[in-house]
Amino acid sequence: MNPYQNNQRWKFALLIFAAIIAGTSLIYTNYLVKNLSAAERTKAEVWAMSTRNIFDMPDVNDEFTTFIYAIRDSLAMPAIIADARDSIFYWKGLDTSRTNISFQNEIVMEGTPMPKYDPAYFNRQLKIMKEQHPPIIVDLYNGESWYIYYKDSALLTQLRIFPYVQLSLIAIFLVIAYTVFNSIRKSEQNQVWLGMAKEAAHQLGTPISSLMAWVELIKAKFNAEDDPLIDEMGQDVKRLEVVADRFSKIGSKPVLEPHNLYDVIKDFVNYFKIRVSDKIEFVVSGDKHVEAMLNVPLFDWVLENIMKNATNAIDSTGKIEVRIEENIVREQIFIDISDNGRGIPRSMFDAVFQPGFTTRKRGWGLGLSLTKRMVENYHNGQVFVKDSEIGKGTTFRIILKSSLVYEPAKI
Repeated sequence: MNPYQNNQRWKFALLIFAAIIAGTSLIYTNYLVKNLSAAERTKAEVWAMSTRNIFDMPDVNDEFTTFIYAIRDSLAMPAIIADARDSIFYWKGLDTSRTNISFQNEIVMEGTPMPKYDPAYFNRQLKIMKEQHPPIIVDLYNGESWYIYYKDSALLTQLRIFPYVQLSLIAIFLVIAYTVFNSIRKSEQNQVWLGMAKEAAHQLGTPISSLMAWVELIKAKFNAEDDPLIDEMGQDVKRLEVVADRFSKIGSKPVLEPHNLYDVIKDFVNYFKIRVSDKIEFVVSGDKHVEAMLNVPLFDWVLENIMKNATNAIDSTGKIEVRIEENIVREQIFIDISDNGRGIPRSMFDAVFQPGFTTRKRGWGLGLSLTKRMVENYHNGQVFVKDSEIGKGTTFRIILKSSLVYEPAKI
């Protein structure tokens, strides 16, 4: 299992664990809400019965009346008493600024003026109560009926939204923590990349210099100035020098200069194609006159990494085509590198650029990761899998800004 797939499984496992915690919290909170809601309905029923007793038995002794009032006033849910026609004649726990009489919490006796209240406000409250709970119907001794409506107390309302607030805060904390730790991890990775690159460039420097001297000595000793084999050997030594130069540039701001893109790509393809199978055809097409700001050694490295993946994806005979196209409206240059190899599953379009991702047994999974870094960080561009189909091939797209609108990348 490659490291990327292992990391993905760990992330998936942690996501499931977080979902279990969130689900458990919601289930337990809903259980508490259900019990508290049942308790509040019981309180509402007790309040309705006590209010009915006050209304139906106005002549009972003062001690009993005081007891009934104490029971009624201890129940804190907002409530409304209405008749069958939704005419409101008593309420409690609502906004006291909506009524202008001092005895608004007293039961309305026969002959007592009806309280003055804001009809729109109380009708809205009645509608809310109807939506939250079915009414408690109380039959009076005179044959009439009361419809008692109530809504959740502030405590129950807060308890209903508490788990969502809690989970939102946890999610925000996790996002911030993940961002911070991911930034730290990337910074550490960058330091490792930088250290390895500088050390590799340093280690390669001495043997490359020696090889260059040996090649010149062979030419002089055997009078082989025009020998094609010696020339190819010299080209490979120069290539090693370019590779060492690439590693030395990692971590520092590269120098970008305007170059004819077609010429740069053509030169690299001419070098690359004689070092791979002659059964693979290379084609460079498109606009031959566009210019882009490039660091040629690093951009050659980008092309090399993508084309190596393309050649590895081709089993025997195949074709690799590089097409250059300028989008004048967007002031961008599109470079499409297509092959007719095995293809990439759509689910892996982003994964191929992750460090450590590889489908080869002996691969390190670093080529495309470096490619993305060099295109985006050093050339202020983009690279992605434009299209791919299993068994038919893959197209990578590189997007660069035209040299006329280039803005230096922030390294």
